[in-house]
Amino acid sequence: MSLVDNPAIYRAVWRWHFYAGLIVAPFMLMLSVTGAIYLFKEDINDLLYAHERIVSPGHASLPLSQLVAAAETAASGGVATRIDPPATPDRSAQVFVTGANGERRVSVNSATAEVLGIQNYQTTLVGLAEQLHGSLMLGKIGDAIVELAACWGAVLIVTGLYLWWPRGRRGVLSALTPSFRAKGRPFWKSLHAAMGAWASAVILFLILTGLPWANVWGTLLRGGADLVGIGYPAAHRSHGLAPVSTPTLREATGEAPWTLEQAPMPRSDDHSAHHGGGGMMPSHAGAGAIGVDRAAAILADAGISMPYRLSLPKGPSGVYTAVVYPGDPRGQRTVQLDQYSGRILTDVAFGQYGVAAKAVEFGVQLHMGNFFGRANQFLMLFACVGVAGLSMTGPIMWWKRRPKGRLGAPRPLEPARLRSVALITLALGLVFPLAGLSLLVALGIERWVAPRVWRGGGSVAAN
Repeated sequence: MSLVDNPAIYRAVWRWHFYAGLIVAPFMLMLSVTGAIYLFKEDINDLLYAHERIVSPGHASLPLSQLVAAAETAASGGVATRIDPPATPDRSAQVFVTGANGERRVSVNSATAEVLGIQNYQTTLVGLAEQLHGSLMLGKIGDAIVELAACWGAVLIVTGLYLWWPRGRRGVLSALTPSFRAKGRPFWKSLHAAMGAWASAVILFLILTGLPWANVWGTLLRGGADLVGIGYPAAHRSHGLAPVSTPTLREATGEAPWTLEQAPMPRSDDHSAHHGGGGMMPSHAGAGAIGVDRAAAILADAGISMPYRLSLPKGPSGVYTAVVYPGDPRGQRTVQLDQYSGRILTDVAFGQYGVAAKAVEFGVQLHMGNFFGRANQFLMLFACVGVAGLSMTGPIMWWKRRPKGRLGAPRPLEPARLRSVALITLALGLVFPLAGLSLLVALGIERWVAPRVWRGGGSVAAN
């Protein structure tokens, strides 16, 4: 008897699919909604804040120092930490200013230095969606919950395909088509199965390309890739290993390409101040610093073209960090300058990444819908709609089937079957550590707790 036709295996898979789906569904629904919002973040922000983001083109841009000064004045004495020059002439510059009230994003007309608006990004629709999508706004605990939900989402896709697989006389075509003539639970079951079959590949891709951001899975992936030399750029290694320091590029600038998030921050040499050029100095620059305008000129001479993100020096040893982060990851480049001499301290381009890092960066841009324009956005939106649909139709099926006043769970597994599932747990733990650990806990409950509290009247048959 094949694995597909084995009724005992089918019941075991269905039981785990049932419990995992019921627990994970609310989180997957949240991830799908917030992910869809973030996919169209630029469109949403343009719609809600057009007066701050869109300007009349036709005038030359003022020096960046004037834009920074205008933003700092408007933000009541805060200190600018980053400026994103306008990507096109019809866009405003974005200046990040940190003060007593936290970080604010100030929109400035680059042609006139007029301040168009001040935002607390975290309270905007897109900002809230980003925070919920990444960590449920609960820090590391929320990050772990999101990672666990995503890992189990991948397991649900695989087990769901096993349960969906056509058996007996039922053909693939009929299994791909919902039974619109059916009523009640049979309709919802056919819709759930067909929806999962159509969207499973894209959903699985979406989950796997999102996991590099997760704390446990992402850290293990990064460490493994760096260990075998296919992650962090080889030219910037120390004795063959990826360097480690505090703060990292991500900690110091807030944002960085995935490959360079843990890259060490270089330090400016304040003894070189007497060698540095003059120029207008923003309030965060020390005596003898070259200033943001000179930094922009040096970056232009180095071939860094707009749009880019320019993080400003923090403290006397801070550096200028320019990050070019286009939708096509092959255009990524990160350049850091000594704030006194203007000397280029690091210059890392996509071509220097290891093969695993390159694959992750491609996956990240595809995940965010940036790589091939609108088609990419709508492909990922299709996955989000699929996740949302599965997250809603699954619980509806359960609700319509469960005995009144009962959970309606499948029967507990026999000890012999638990041993088989334990082997699956081991394999699962190697791929998704958090999911494997949680399944180990669930197996313990299944083995020692469930038989004592389970009542036959609350179970349902596997069909």
